Amino acid sequence: MGNTYCVFGGCIDQASVGVIERWGRFEKLAEPGLHFFNPFAGQWLAGVLSTRINSLDVKIETKTKDNVFVQMLCSIQYRVVRQNADDAFYELQNPREQIQAYVFDVVRALVPRMNLDELFEQKGEVAKHVLEELAKVMGEYGYSIEHILMVDIIPDPAVRKAMNEINAAQRLQLASVYKGEAEKILQVKKAEAEAESKYLGGVGVARQRQAITDGLRENILNFSNKVEGTSAKEVMDLIMVTQYFDTIRDLGNQSKNTTVFIPHGPGHVRDITEQLRNGLMEAASANLEAN
Repeated sequence: MGNTYCVFGGCIDQASVGVIERWGRFEKLAEPGLHFFNPFAGQWLAGVLSTRINSLDVKIETKTKDNVFVQMLCSIQYRVVRQNADDAFYELQNPREQIQAYVFDVVRALVPRMNLDELFEQKGEVAKHVLEELAKVMGEYGYSIEHILMVDIIPDPAVRKAMNEINAAQRLQLASVYKGEAEKILQVKKAEAEAESKYLGGVGVARQRQAITDGLRENILNFSNKVEGTSAKEVMDLIMVTQYFDTIRDLGNQSKNTTVFIPHGPGHVRDITEQLRNGLMEAASANLEAN
């Protein structure tokens, strides 16, 4: 409903406190409710103060220790202390301007001691310091400072652009380091895989050759035992001729092969056989000398 009053009485609402004077001098505070005044005795309602929390936004421009100009947006929540409402009514003509002046004074005395990075990191400490100083001063005038929030810190646009560029350069540098490490690991793993592949390929070739050797030995022995009058050399020649023709057949069956020129004829087969036999004999001789 709000505060309603006349010469003989008035009603003070819940979130307010009235100031009653007698002959121009403060007499008492009027609590919420209905009050009657005696105008013939000089008593009247001089004014009404709200005890609700008020908010004041203050924009402060100041300079940091590293000579960067910044704008700080500070939000102050304050209220009238009910028990000291007479001080708030009589002592201050314009409390909002008084609060703003004290905030300017405290912030401009504290921020120039900090670098820009420190200001961003310690803005809570700045708000706490302002709250302590402001509460001590405004408490004498009947006001309570409830909260102070440093809502925003706005550096000069050129400084913000430079800070963003520095941050972007640092992130690109870090990304390059990670990319280089990833490529290094990839190359190492690729080399390890290639080495392992060659090793396993060598093992497979060795086993294949060992199996071929064992198979040839077994075939030669079986053929010599089953066919009387044949020597190991004759059996070996027969096997070499068979493999020679098998090779020619495989080359002819593969459609993707290009033209291949190979010596062909009984004499050439005999030459290949002698070369293989000489290689095996030299290898056997080398093994005997080593032992």
